[in-house]
Amino acid sequence: MYAKYVVTRLINAVLLIMVTVLVLSTIFSSVSDRELKAQVEEQVLAAVRTNRGYAQLNETEKAQFRQGIRDNLYSQYDLDKPIYERIMKYTASILTFDFGKSLRMSSRSGSNEVKDIVLEALPRTILLFTTAETIVVAIGILLGIKAAQRSGSILDKGISVFAILSSSLPMWWVGMLMILIFSYSLNIFPSGGLVSLPPPTGIEYVIDLLWHLTMPLITVILVSFGAWAYTTRNLVIGTMQEDYITVARAKGVPERKVLYGHVLRSSAPPLVTMITTTILLSLGGAIITESVFNWPGMGRLYWVAIEEFDTPVLMGNTFVTVFLYVFAMAVLDLTYGLLDPRIKVGGRR
Repeated sequence: MYAKYVVTRLINAVLLIMVTVLVLSTIFSSVSDRELKAQVEEQVLAAVRTNRGYAQLNETEKAQFRQGIRDNLYSQYDLDKPIYERIMKYTASILTFDFGKSLRMSSRSGSNEVKDIVLEALPRTILLFTTAETIVVAIGILLGIKAAQRSGSILDKGISVFAILSSSLPMWWVGMLMILIFSYSLNIFPSGGLVSLPPPTGIEYVIDLLWHLTMPLITVILVSFGAWAYTTRNLVIGTMQEDYITVARAKGVPERKVLYGHVLRSSAPPLVTMITTTILLSLGGAIITESVFNWPGMGRLYWVAIEEFDTPVLMGNTFVTVFLYVFAMAVLDLTYGLLDPRIKVGGRR
């Protein structure tokens, strides 16, 4: 039963990724073709300027010379092939994680391979956002459970008010306030960046990295954990009002066992949904927040690629985000089959 369910969900996930990449390839290919053709014309002009004998040719020979270089470059970039063939080839390359070469950007190591550029930015986003969201989830669930246990108390009301206030504040705006207060007024933390320039070495590099990480990390946690606590609190309170919880308490089951053995298990599916999507989608970063703190992660990479109009980098970054989202949905489907006995996996009622 469950094995059939797993196979079905995985096949659906693979098909969804293939269709999505095909659509993205179709959209990006038309834009990429214009960029490549403009790049070809620049290379043709460069070849004309560097060819000493070009000025001695007549107009017909000059046209043939330019067309010969253009045809060679078109063949090199596959621009001489039909559009549908290029789209299918591009789709196959993306599905095998071959994103090609960047048009204008490069990694710190000097590589212009999109894969290297993305893999350089991904760990930085994991360091900031995935770490922050993991802490947010832990704090939010803990406070949410405590608020549900003491419904109507000062703690419960305080968490509710804080959740509303923090959720209404844009993260980038809070980040700018943090920079204004802790960087320019108090001069405690740096205003942005990954490390100081020039970068230190050894253990000093780690300390400097953590120093730069502290303020954006606190910003993400401060804005996010209130909503998590409030959502968890509502889920737990709703479950605690079920009849089987009342029966368990009437039987004399200890409150701690009721809470963690019955209530949390029943509340697990929506919590697992939130945790999985939050953690996995945090790998995509946040464009504005990373730009505010000048943090060189996935979000800022996307912004720079848009500014540079670097289509291969945009495609590679978008594919990583889509892949993570589909992967998260597949993980959720498989987890639901284990956690919730009400889900009929692979069978008929």
